[in-house]
Amino acid sequence: MLSRRHFLATAASLTASLAGGFATRVDAQGRKVLVATIPSNPSTLDPLNQSNHDAMAVSQLIYQNLLEVDVDGNLVPQLAVDLPEISEDRLTYTFRLREGVRFHNGAPFTAADVKYSYDYMLDPANEALRRSYWTAIERVEVLSDYEVRFHLSRPYRPLLSSMTKYMGIFPQGSREAAADAFQSAPAGLGTGPAIFSEAQTGAYVELLRNPDYWGEAPDWDVVRFEIAGEANARLAALMSGTADVVGGPAARDFLRLTAEGGGFSGASKPALGAAMMLMHNCAKAPFDDRNFRIAVARAFDRAAIAERIYGGLLEETSVLVPTASALHSAEADARLSMDLEAARAALADSAHAGNAAFELTYPTDAYLLDVRDTALYIQAALAEVGITVTLKPLETGQMFGDIFGGNHQSVLWAVVGTTDPTFIMNALFMPGQSLNVGTGFSSEALTAAIEESFAARDEDLAPILARAQAILADEAPAAFIGTPKAFNLWGADVTEMPVNTGITLRLRDVKLAA
Repeated sequence: MLSRRHFLATAASLTASLAGGFATRVDAQGRKVLVATIPSNPSTLDPLNQSNHDAMAVSQLIYQNLLEVDVDGNLVPQLAVDLPEISEDRLTYTFRLREGVRFHNGAPFTAADVKYSYDYMLDPANEALRRSYWTAIERVEVLSDYEVRFHLSRPYRPLLSSMTKYMGIFPQGSREAAADAFQSAPAGLGTGPAIFSEAQTGAYVELLRNPDYWGEAPDWDVVRFEIAGEANARLAALMSGTADVVGGPAARDFLRLTAEGGGFSGASKPALGAAMMLMHNCAKAPFDDRNFRIAVARAFDRAAIAERIYGGLLEETSVLVPTASALHSAEADARLSMDLEAARAALADSAHAGNAAFELTYPTDAYLLDVRDTALYIQAALAEVGITVTLKPLETGQMFGDIFGGNHQSVLWAVVGTTDPTFIMNALFMPGQSLNVGTGFSSEALTAAIEESFAARDEDLAPILARAQAILADEAPAAFIGTPKAFNLWGADVTEMPVNTGITLRLRDVKLAA
């Protein structure tokens, strides 16, 4: 709970920042300003290498893609006019592009820019973080200024959902001309509703409304992202009126303020492609042992976490597919449900029964969800079956460093990907994928199931994913906790705030009071 002393101190600090030119409703130039607080600093503003979903709220206002997912999870066109024409063999995807779109530098957007952006991303020498998601693309062909065709080497069902995220279309030649700008000052490089203005590391990022935006103009002139790692500081900014929208609020604060009213509002909806988990490093002891992993997975009460800590803002499940999905396997889910006797038996059969201990890393700055209370609960629950957990809180950037370096034992966090049901499974457990170095786990049977799912049509997915979930229940390479909901808080000056199923703050559609 936020103490009065802490609240007053934080509010005073933010008020001082306001006097120095930080957040305000209407600035000295008469511009309407939207202020959002987010938990962590963008490590990069390059959409090809963005690993932080809080920071994606910034980059997704600057850059756009051929397609996007709307706030309800539907695949819709963005820089394309419509969804693509797909050949019968599912090896070519032809897009018609919007005409009259211009980049922030004034250059017209054409099919040549699409080809350039994808060619750059697919070149291994450029080391795009999630290049592997698009390697089924064999080549990109420009058919005319406003028509482009993707040729695939094999059918790849997740292609369109992948195109909505971790990508951006930028001007032809821009990588060679302004390579460093993509990281921290991407002025002139996007087609989105906001243009990069300025940033101060660890403090803020400021964007200006694009006066030539091809779509509906935002209801703000400036959007300012204030970086506040501590949940209490973000809450204090909202309550003091120096911020309009809070990213990553603590569940208890969201539930309390939305129940009390008092000028504060909020909403939630199921998040698509999201999961909260203990992500184990199976290349390191003690998680190199299957029985130890099963002991951890069966030692805690997911329903208690969902209800007592998150107040229903988390849907418990011990497998990766949400219970609300038609693709969810109840049988696999039951195999890792809480059972203390089964947990103790698995621990006794493990190679680490004599030294049942591990270090649990978690983000201090509420990456997607505030997990601090959950970390304490996990520590206490596992102690009941004889496993000692040492907690290791880290700032999100440091946590990512541990994960991508494979230096952790287990990480408690929430992740979110595209709307494709195999996205997180693929990212975590397929060799060569972005997070596989963090799990250190692979299985020939699971790899085969995921690859089969890529070639399958949507209507044929259920038995393939049931098999994949059974493998995950048998091997327990991660202890899945549940599927989080997306939830946001905002102040009285916000009259409309669409909550995004993809969790990332979606600020282009925010409406402000006159």
